[in-house]
Amino acid sequence: MIATWEELFLIVKQKEYAKKMNQILSKEYATHTVYPPRKDMFKAFQLTPLKNVKVVIIGQDPYHEENQAMGLSFSVPTGVPLPPSLQNIYKEIENNFGIKMRNDGDLTYLAKQGVLLLNTILSVRKSMPLSHQNIGYDLFVQDVLSAINEQNQPIVFILWGSYARSLKKYLNNPNHLILESTHPSPLSANRGGFFNQYHFLKANKFLKDHGESEINWQN
Repeated sequence: MIATWEELFLIVKQKEYAKKMNQILSKEYATHTVYPPRKDMFKAFQLTPLKNVKVVIIGQDPYHEENQAMGLSFSVPTGVPLPPSLQNIYKEIENNFGIKMRNDGDLTYLAKQGVLLLNTILSVRKSMPLSHQNIGYDLFVQDVLSAINEQNQPIVFILWGSYARSLKKYLNNPNHLILESTHPSPLSANRGGFFNQYHFLKANKFLKDHGESEINWQN
């Protein structure tokens, strides 16, 4: 069983898809404006070691405008206006716990508590959503999810939207909990199926019931 991200990445680096991706990314970062900064691409893994993972929140690709993407799904740096999906996530956290969230979109505080904020595509060209969709990230995410799936500590996977839910096929560990709903983007959330799902409360209950400390979702 893979015990650390470092161990996983050593294996991944030897794979053909990873070598090709690295070449593509080097060219993309050299010739286009790409987000997040390359040094931040793996920030989710740096802030949340594999042995510390308690919750996995899956996003798709990074925000594609200046100063937004920071290597954590749904997160933006302090001072940047909250994107619509994050506004809805905060509303649901407020609804779950009867608290008030600050107008600060930096989710580093969650990553440090064991919430892996995983985008399934780690880079994007400026103003071109999904522009890096077909460079090999699908294979990388399979490797990442397989490594997490092998871990026997209690882990909650929060899958929002059809794309995230499609990854459920890689998750079959009975020690883990999978929570699913529609996406928090206004287009999906306002149709119903995202609000009042109580995913944050359910995640904490699962962790507590299995002897783990709960996540403090309030920023």
